[in-house]
Amino acid sequence: MKFRSPGARWAVLLLALAAVSVVAAVTATAQPAKKQASYVIGVSNTLVGNGWREEMICSVKAQALASGKVSSVKVANRNGGPAEQNADLRNLISAGANAIVVNPSSPSALNAVIAQAASRGVKVVKQTFTGWQFATGGKQILDILNSGVKVDGVWTSGIDYTIVNAFRTAHKKLVPVVGADNNQFLKQLMTIKGFRGAAVTNPATIGGVGTAMAIKLLSGQSVPKWVKLTPQVWDNKTAFGKKQIKANYSSSRPPTYSARLQVKPWTTYSTKQLFSCKGP
Repeated sequence: MKFRSPGARWAVLLLALAAVSVVAAVTATAQPAKKQASYVIGVSNTLVGNGWREEMICSVKAQALASGKVSSVKVANRNGGPAEQNADLRNLISAGANAIVVNPSSPSALNAVIAQAASRGVKVVKQTFTGWQFATGGKQILDILNSGVKVDGVWTSGIDYTIVNAFRTAHKKLVPVVGADNNQFLKQLMTIKGFRGAAVTNPATIGGVGTAMAIKLLSGQSVPKWVKLTPQVWDNKTAFGKKQIKANYSSSRPPTYSARLQVKPWTTYSTKQLFSCKGP
């Protein structure tokens, strides 16, 4: 069984505004500013009410503020698909954004990987699209469990803790679950006796990385065409995994908050700036 979430593999690419393209999980599009000391950063997001996405936007604001080079951050934030996002991008361009950080709305990026897995004998008994909503994912797995389908494990790339809750609600024996480094899922990995699972790091603060790269490009500096982040796997049965889970969990953060607060060396904001979520 598989679930999709805000993104499983992250890369940051900078392109000219004349050739805006959604080719990676977070894409920054930039046009050089003409002799100005500060920049306007746009953000395009098509999923509202998701903690991961909210943290991503906060990291954009925090990095923009920490840089001292951004005059304002303009956020296009609504539920929608590619058509709505194209309209938002056009509006942000018209509003004078010098760079735009985009989280693409297409859910098809994993199709090739799923097909490859199937060809190698991984039997996927059920696959659903959650729309990256935790409540939706919990309802979907509960329906599957109540239908009598035998589930030996669940892979998600972010809609995780509600999956575990659904197993307990249905009074089903817990199976291994792979999720992301969401705060509540880390707590479950630490505290539920007999539960086996792993969190794959998928930092929402990638938004800050895109912002840092956009600012460098606008300032006339060179940046790499691709920045690839290598995820870590925190298994709750290994010494390394247990240590990372404990170190990154916080009882004061919301359930859906992404645990990785920084992506070094790109993000330079303080924790206070990230949590305040106030841009220039």
